[in-house]
Amino acid sequence: MHWFDIGVNLLDRRFCAADVIARAAGQSVGQLCVISSNLEETLAAQAFVQNHNDSVGFQQLVYTAGVHPHHADGFSADVVIQLNQLASDNNMVAIGECGLDFNRNFSTQENQLSAFEAQLVCAAQCNKTIYLHERDAFEPQIRLLKEYLPSIPNAIVHCFTGSTRQMEAYLELGCYIGITGWVCDDKRGIDLQQAVKYLPLDRLLLETDAPYLFPKNVKPRAKNNEPCFLPHVANKVAALKGIDVELLSEVSLENTYKAFGLAVI
Repeated sequence: MHWFDIGVNLLDRRFCAADVIARAAGQSVGQLCVISSNLEETLAAQAFVQNHNDSVGFQQLVYTAGVHPHHADGFSADVVIQLNQLASDNNMVAIGECGLDFNRNFSTQENQLSAFEAQLVCAAQCNKTIYLHERDAFEPQIRLLKEYLPSIPNAIVHCFTGSTRQMEAYLELGCYIGITGWVCDDKRGIDLQQAVKYLPLDRLLLETDAPYLFPKNVKPRAKNNEPCFLPHVANKVAALKGIDVELLSEVSLENTYKAFGLAVI
């Protein structure tokens, strides 16, 4: 089996990236997508991913480029220019992590909406996948997606934790759904567990969002979540859907390549 973790905060200061990559490979998690939440992180991810892939000789890592809603107050036209320039990098597979977060409101809702819409336009113009974040802003997010997704090749709902109804709304728009270790929480993850049962196999992606969302079916608990724990998320998803984990490996990998527009290796 081979796994592709579609969401890792690999350059987080809590990680030694080389060790994380090695431990992941030891559990057959052979490819990772490095998430970016602002322009500084994006440029750091670009440099790290390029250097790493050159050293191993294949596209083991890819990255996203964008501005998380928490950082929307600092969004500017210059950011859009740099995102457009990054679009020619084959290692950059998606615009984001972007979207709306009306829970914490670290940036104003007005600025979040403006930054999100600008990145949707950018994804359409660059023909790149959009990589989505949403918290307590489902309705306004869906309204914008309905307007822009027809012009965007693919959309990934990163770290989906919502209800079956919300999942169905994303699926109607053609989105892929990223499932994390939240699904392993038999208390807080009940709604997600129910939603996963109805998630079509051809829309299902797997991720850790490491170092966050440690899967509760892993004992003992480690200090941080890591991509090496992705197979535990997969085992839970396979059990909920009543399928062999080998089949889940095959379809989730195929879906990931399609979602990111990658050639199969």
